[in-house]
Amino acid sequence: MKISRIARIGAVGAVAALALAGCAANEPSGGSSDAPNDSTLSGSLDATGASSQEAAQQSWVAAFQTANPDVTVNYTATGSGTGRENFIAGSSSFIGSDRAFNADELAKGGFGSCASDEIVEIPVYISPVAVAFNLDGIDELNLDGKTIAGIFAGTITKWNDPAIADQNQGVELPDQAIVPVHRADASGTQETFTKYLSAVAPDVWTYEASDEWPLSTGEAGDGTSGVVDAITNGSGYIGFADASRTADLGQVAVQVEGEYVAYSAEAAAALVEASPLEEGRSDHDLAFAVDPAAAPAGSYPIALVSYLIGCVEYDDAETAGLVKAYFQYVASAEGQDAAAEAAGSAPISDSLRDQINTAIDAIVTE
Repeated sequence: MKISRIARIGAVGAVAALALAGCAANEPSGGSSDAPNDSTLSGSLDATGASSQEAAQQSWVAAFQTANPDVTVNYTATGSGTGRENFIAGSSSFIGSDRAFNADELAKGGFGSCASDEIVEIPVYISPVAVAFNLDGIDELNLDGKTIAGIFAGTITKWNDPAIADQNQGVELPDQAIVPVHRADASGTQETFTKYLSAVAPDVWTYEASDEWPLSTGEAGDGTSGVVDAITNGSGYIGFADASRTADLGQVAVQVEGEYVAYSAEAAAALVEASPLEEGRSDHDLAFAVDPAAAPAGSYPIALVSYLIGCVEYDDAETAGLVKAYFQYVASAEGQDAAAEAAGSAPISDSLRDQINTAIDAIVTE
């Protein structure tokens, strides 16, 4: 089952690659290794933020620097919360974040990286958040939202609990303790997951969606790597992480509209495509209002929409030009294809790309 899921993810990259021939003439200077290195860009960018984007960022940075050899982009996967703190403190030229700044944060302003309080937020990384586990001899389980919520709330504590066994007839579940793993740091991935729990099982998960874990039970891991390492090294462990990092672990197929849906880029994209943008934001602030409880049939209900966040105005014109060019590459068909191949993410649609390019155009470079 895991092999077929990986194959589907690979197919997304292949489909996106077919679009490159038709789009190349309209793409901004970016990452094609076949293009001449006639870039006039130079300088460096320091960025921090979402660890979920790490594999995608590595591919984006490598391609962008190949096309622009006098540019250095340093992206450090600190977690979304730290990234947003750094952006406010003024120590990151741009950030990756698994959630957009909320209305209160936008009203407060004070983004130290910017010359004004106007920011650009673009959704360029769409990926399923996998519920992954480590049980000897078991590669996949079916679970509904209430059961997943009970596991992470601590009300379901054994793997052979009837709530799990009834959904997995024929699977020999062990009489073994469940050890749920969460993020130790403030994480947009964690907020995506807790939003899912509170939306689909509010009677079981009685906490608000948050990027910080509300319970003291379970085990905490630092960043995506910490969560994945904990699950990998702990029999009976279960946690949540960007799907690109969990291919070697057991996977949960999540119930949606009476059917169990395994994660895939296509299924995550289906959830996002059915979601509106948040109201009351500017044309250069594109935040999705994803409702997991309204997930359509066939979609995967735990989908991460991760953002690049930069300034409309920078104190330094060179920085503004580099951020603008990098954002254009990431949003391009070529950049999205690179992320799909590296991380199994879902390429953005052409209509969303048009909106994103309009938002990027707001960055002032003169």
